Amino acid sequence: MSKKYCWILLVTVLAISNSTHAQQNLIQNIQSRKILSLNGKWNYIVDPYENGYYDYRHEPFDQSASKTGGFYDDRQQKEKSELIEYDFDHSPTINVPGDWNSQAEKLEFYEGTVWLRRQFNASPVDGNRYYIYFGAANYEAHVYLNGKKLGVHKGGFTPLQYEVTGKLKVGVNSVVVKVDNTRRQDEIPTINTDWWNYGGLTRDVFLAELPKQFIADYQVQLAKGNTQRIEGFVQLSDSVAGRKVNISIPELKWNLEVTTDQFGRAPIGSKISKLSLWSPESPKLYTVTVSSNEEKIQDKIGFRTIETSGNNILLNGKSVFLRGISLHDENPLLAGRLRSEGDMRMMLQWAKDMNCNYVRLAHYPHNEEMVSLADEMGLLVWAEVPVYWTISWTNPGTYKNAEQQLTDLIVRDKNRASVIVWSIGNETPLSEPRHVFMGKLAEHARLLDQTRLIAAALEVHREGKTIILNDPLGEKIDLVSFNEYAGWYWGGTPKEITAYQFNIKYNKPVVITEFGGDALGGFHADEDTRWSEEYQEALYKNQIILLSKIDALRGMTPWILTDFRSPRRQHPIYQNFWNRKGLISETGKKKKAYYVLQDYYKQMEAKYKQVK
Repeated sequence: MSKKYCWILLVTVLAISNSTHAQQNLIQNIQSRKILSLNGKWNYIVDPYENGYYDYRHEPFDQSASKTGGFYDDRQQKEKSELIEYDFDHSPTINVPGDWNSQAEKLEFYEGTVWLRRQFNASPVDGNRYYIYFGAANYEAHVYLNGKKLGVHKGGFTPLQYEVTGKLKVGVNSVVVKVDNTRRQDEIPTINTDWWNYGGLTRDVFLAELPKQFIADYQVQLAKGNTQRIEGFVQLSDSVAGRKVNISIPELKWNLEVTTDQFGRAPIGSKISKLSLWSPESPKLYTVTVSSNEEKIQDKIGFRTIETSGNNILLNGKSVFLRGISLHDENPLLAGRLRSEGDMRMMLQWAKDMNCNYVRLAHYPHNEEMVSLADEMGLLVWAEVPVYWTISWTNPGTYKNAEQQLTDLIVRDKNRASVIVWSIGNETPLSEPRHVFMGKLAEHARLLDQTRLIAAALEVHREGKTIILNDPLGEKIDLVSFNEYAGWYWGGTPKEITAYQFNIKYNKPVVITEFGGDALGGFHADEDTRWSEEYQEALYKNQIILLSKIDALRGMTPWILTDFRSPRRQHPIYQNFWNRKGLISETGKKKKAYYVLQDYYKQMEAKYKQVK
């Protein structure tokens, strides 16, 4: 049994086990099962002193002998003399999925605890299993069902789920979630960021019904560098040997039957022919069926290979230039996270309209539906975890949190053809503790998935007119990927930055993960005037000249597609709590620099069509 197989098996078995206060394994493609949506209006109580969680001596109610007394009990007054100092029924409501900052004016800048409650009817069937699922809760979530604690989850952008088999009532049930979006130094991300800290249940919530023994996880992908062999695994929910599982692609008349081992797991390995490979030009998706005696589930999966060779990035064996742009999970036209397929499709279509074949989903895991849409629409994806800026590098708990978020991201999206890069962080300053932390993350990502590229958005430093990239992490990742802001934060005006040269230590493909500058949409002046569209336009023109000096340049994701909200950006005229580096304004208007990048990408598309 290979080291990789043993490790993935250990991760799966440990995660599937039912733990009261820890994240459970993410069930693959749980949306395809029988589900009851819990989206809609949720009652909420703002609790800055956390009165609903701690008693007057600051002891948690849910750790007391009676485990009662907190808001999670969702108590109803039965006697007129009974003292209850909260009332969900008469509290205001907000929409879920959604954040509280954009839905309640008085909570725009609020960071702290909010309790959310939803009542729903259930009719649990004996012999079936039930899971409550949250697409994301920012940041720390304590989840309760009918007054009983299901668990605690940290991480604002990856799913959380808990088994509630045997805990559901026939009839009305109450789910209460304590969500706290307070920023803290030892968390992931840390206290200092450059985006809006939207708190709440920002993605779908539902109750899933599954058979007693179900298909918990699977991976069906092409083997690394081999377009004629499918590899992966199937994992059942229980450690049961000798169970048959069938994997098929009906369109290709391809079938494979596997038998589980004593851990309920079976490896997949089989030749395949007549496969149409997924690419941005032809985003072919196949219906893949995974079935056992207990259930049959379907997924839409594309097949492609991604690897590097020297200075080239090879997609399906052919050199590709990544014509990209960075995105935040935010709608510039409507405050808050992207809430619907329409929001997500709009953002990705704006990227395609600019002639992109690639997007960087920064700086944290975006909605899994966003990645599925990228599969459908033909956009390659850089997927990232929020190891951002100055993390607590020596804190074991901080590393464990980062590793768990990375694991959840890879487990969730490993069957999506669009995802070609797992990014382990952004702009992390050099130090020995950081090298150890980031090196371990790179090794962990590679252990979980050897079929994709591992990268990080690195920093550069300067000596005179030389831009230097010699980060030791470059040894452990597949791309020389870095941010540089010549013409905005350093280097003078846009017309002066072309005097710089690059000194890059590594002989690997270079992908520029960020460059750019702010422009207030509609503000026009000459190209030397900060904040004007002309300044940003000149910056992009000269950045393209500067970056074209790099022989190994194989892609870029300038910062950023649209303006986005950030409490860090406080200039009352030009920013007003917006980061204005977007190529599209908050009103949806394209700035002048948009057309510079669009034209450059047309040229690069034509150039790479000639590459054999």
